[in-house]
Amino acid sequence: MDRRTFLAAQAAATMAGSLAGGAKAAAAASRPAPVDFKTSAPAKGSFPDRWICGSESCMDNTDPPVHVHWYDPHTAILRQNKAYSYEAPFAPLYFGNDRVLLLDEGFTQLRNDWDLRGVVDQCIAQWCARNGRDPASLELLVAFSHLHDDHFAATNQFADRPRTRYMGLTHEEMVGFWGMTNFPEERVTLDLGGRDILIWGSPGHVISEFAYYDTYTQILYTGDMFYRGRCYISFWDHWFASMQRLIDFCDTHPVSHVMGCHVEISKDGQDYPYGLTWQPDEAPVQMTVEQLRHAFEFAKTITKPGIYFTGTVFLCNQTRSTTTIDQNPYRYG
Repeated sequence: MDRRTFLAAQAAATMAGSLAGGAKAAAAASRPAPVDFKTSAPAKGSFPDRWICGSESCMDNTDPPVHVHWYDPHTAILRQNKAYSYEAPFAPLYFGNDRVLLLDEGFTQLRNDWDLRGVVDQCIAQWCARNGRDPASLELLVAFSHLHDDHFAATNQFADRPRTRYMGLTHEEMVGFWGMTNFPEERVTLDLGGRDILIWGSPGHVISEFAYYDTYTQILYTGDMFYRGRCYISFWDHWFASMQRLIDFCDTHPVSHVMGCHVEISKDGQDYPYGLTWQPDEAPVQMTVEQLRHAFEFAKTITKPGIYFTGTVFLCNQTRSTTTIDQNPYRYG
């Protein structure tokens, strides 16, 4: 390369760099202002009057595999159709300015069975379209409340998704994902980009379990440890201590709703038998802090294994092998 060619190449490179820098500056200048998740809290949101809840004939069900409900413009709640799985878990999807958090992935594995990843990507695309953002700019965190397969089965659908991190399937990986060093007492803060999620250990249903609190909606998500249905308590002492932590948290933080991961009970307090794929009159997934407190006070009176109805949930103390409450060897409270 002679000197004339060398100088011309350097000038072109300098001009290209200048143009690129200008383009980046212009893009930054045109990027919408970040969403303010602090001063607008608590978010004004709502739950649907009725969720997709299966059908009398699963083969004839025409509803989509997952019900997507936007609680507010920055929070989607997904619920698996009971015709696809009697577990029908719920899955909150929280949006921040930098990343998105998906909690609990439903009881499915193959995308050609039903495509949870496609549903999540569509939700992200919708949020970005409303907020002038590029979906590729957001990191997706795929996590779950506890180590049962109806909560993590679809994690593998996200294995090759760009800009995605997902929780591992051991206790050590779950705790390490949130950077905890003192489980279950330690409370950590996940920053989604102006929107904080508070996370701490909540064992009892199983040992590897978390509670999640969203500071924007002020929803306390309790997974399977406390929900509208049969709260299977494998480790009573751990569960009781976790309930105390929830109560202590509610004493010092505003909570709009307590939300579990399933509904297994009707509006009039009747249990839907295990494995049922049609719940036409199910209770709402959301509960109140008062109902949580009442259940804890009720739990203080329980002294031996059995199934006890608090008026909101069934506390199944060390009765995991018992699946239908009207046929079991234990007394009820």
